[in-house]
Amino acid sequence: MPLDRIDIAILESLQKDGRIPNAALAEKVGLSQSACSRRLDNLEKSGTIRGYHARLSNAALGHQMTAIVHISLSGQFEKTLSDFEAAIKRCPNVLSCHLMSGEYDYILRIAAKDLVDYERIHKEWLSAMPHVTKINSSFALREIVDRTAMGMKPEMA
Repeated sequence: MPLDRIDIAILESLQKDGRIPNAALAEKVGLSQSACSRRLDNLEKSGTIRGYHARLSNAALGHQMTAIVHISLSGQFEKTLSDFEAAIKRCPNVLSCHLMSGEYDYILRIAAKDLVDYERIHKEWLSAMPHVTKINSSFALREIVDRTAMGMKPEMA
């Protein structure tokens, strides 16, 4: 679904404030409330808007450490990949998991309380994943950028 300038304005507003009332959003983008609501419904149904949620602080929840983990599997067969993906989805500390090209098969972002907690996650979860042959872990020293909002260019319209 191609996005026009009004769709882009709606998306930019929602990225700044996902709880904005429809009336305020409609006024901001220059639509009636019913037209804005229809646009919003279309953006949701098309999958452009994937959901609404609260963004939590890992540190406030006691997870002071972020680990970036590269995983290699025994092969890239469909069953191997699907077995691993099903298992990794069950690990509560995995914040994101991406199938990669290049040297490693997957890259993970993991929240841990500290090194002892990460060792537990490594033993109980990562090492127990099916088809894993190599785990390479790095630890973030400081977060520089963690965006949830994406810049929208009018050229997309």
